[in-house]
Amino acid sequence: MELNELYTELILEHNQNRENKRHIEGATHAEHGHNPSCGDEITVEAILRAGRIEDLAYTGAGCAISQASASMMADLVKGRTVQEGLEAAQRFIGMIKREPIPEAELEELGDAYILKNIQNIPARVKCAVLAWHALAQLLKQDLAGQGEKEQA
Repeated sequence: MELNELYTELILEHNQNRENKRHIEGATHAEHGHNPSCGDEITVEAILRAGRIEDLAYTGAGCAISQASASMMADLVKGRTVQEGLEAAQRFIGMIKREPIPEAELEELGDAYILKNIQNIPARVKCAVLAWHALAQLLKQDLAGQGEKEQA
């Protein structure tokens, strides 16, 4: 299978996967993202407890790239620590922005690594990073809240 075929197959698979596209009843955190240039909208919801991402899902509508990227993100970060999730989000966003990141670290992104070449399609960059920006915001708020709790 050629890289283009693998890319297309993974995008379609994640775009159609409904496991991560759902509302989380009792979510402890939520963050909305909107891409005004194409109309994509995503809300990332999570259950964060004791520094861990117990569950993470998204709702919303958008192109196949934004939906597939959100699904890949959820698969990658569920079960990880909040800090690991934030690092993954920052790594993904950095990859798309062409920041110098060692190949071994990029491979840790799992299926999301296949989106690396989106950086060559400027009109799709915002689609690919939409959910990841929402995730980073959500996790940063949690970490900031923990810092406040520790100081109290």
